[in-house]
Amino acid sequence: MAKSSGILFFLVTLWMALSCGSREGTFIKGKIGHLDSTYILATYLSSDSLVIDTIPIDGKGRFSYVVNPDTLTAYSLYLDQYESAVVVFADRNDHITVNGDAQSPDMIKVVGNEVNDALTLFKSENEDLLKQRELLLANLRLSSELDSGNSHSRSRQEELLKLNVLNHELTLRAEETIKENPAKMSSLILINSFFVQSDNPTVLERVLGYMQGEIMESELAMTLKAYSEMINRSAEGARMPFFTLKDEDGEEIRSNDFRGKYLLLSFVSTAGDDSRETIRQLKEEYEQMDEEEVAFVTIYIDSDVYPVGYSESDSLPWISIPEKKGWGAEIVESYNVQYIPYNILIAPDGFINARNIPAHGIAEVIAEASED
Repeated sequence: MAKSSGILFFLVTLWMALSCGSREGTFIKGKIGHLDSTYILATYLSSDSLVIDTIPIDGKGRFSYVVNPDTLTAYSLYLDQYESAVVVFADRNDHITVNGDAQSPDMIKVVGNEVNDALTLFKSENEDLLKQRELLLANLRLSSELDSGNSHSRSRQEELLKLNVLNHELTLRAEETIKENPAKMSSLILINSFFVQSDNPTVLERVLGYMQGEIMESELAMTLKAYSEMINRSAEGARMPFFTLKDEDGEEIRSNDFRGKYLLLSFVSTAGDDSRETIRQLKEEYEQMDEEEVAFVTIYIDSDVYPVGYSESDSLPWISIPEKKGWGAEIVESYNVQYIPYNILIAPDGFINARNIPAHGIAEVIAEASED
């Protein structure tokens, strides 16, 4: 009897030890349907280093991932070889559950702590808009694979317009959520998701103004505030940031060279219908202007991947810059260029007159500004 009691005591003790051990660490598990790959790639930052892990999944899309973060950490789970991704926020000893479908990454639900729960609630409350956006993005991806034509171009422009409207509505709803939850980490994450890439610097400054409490001492808040201050230096009405560039012949081009003139900085791609259409329209606008009063500078962001060589660029009657550093170029950062094509108009006094100005109608805008 004593021996049996000893064995029972040993089994209970072992069970308790294993149970305690199973509660240690951070667990991220779940099920994602319609995955074509047999694994998920997880990335996160640890001690300023990027860590990449491979998470195996079974035939039903189930996976389990154990990590040991020291603080709240963002884990990016890439699905089907970077086709899409879902971000999971996990802290020490969290148990996180991820469920959804790889074909609808925006609707994948992540629960298990306050941050994930709040972000998933935002998704659920805006499911209609997210599903519409997902469908539009799928249509745009499909249209980009088709041959271009006038009808195709018009249809693409209509889809892009609808997408802009949906994104604007989502941004408005995100702002309302941030206002209602000014002391939550999830609100900072919404700011990072919806407002950091806005081409209007004052918007980021405004939504950061809603935040309050200890959360504003967090690393993310400090980063967002510093970024907001930086991009405000290139907002409309700000003095243009100084730049030095090199043209195709290796000649230095400085911002001071254009003092006393209207200067249009046009950021484009060497490939893509939108950029080519922008260049075509700029040529028409340029013909209406006085070269003594107006200067154009076109900056090719991806010239390191696609050399500037097609006829449109070779025949530009103004300065063209093949920016070898691409999206990492200093001028891209200092002028807060988030996408291309993108045009910025600078007045003769060196102050930024307009951002994201359409190529068509620039001559009229300059003429009206000159009369003021």
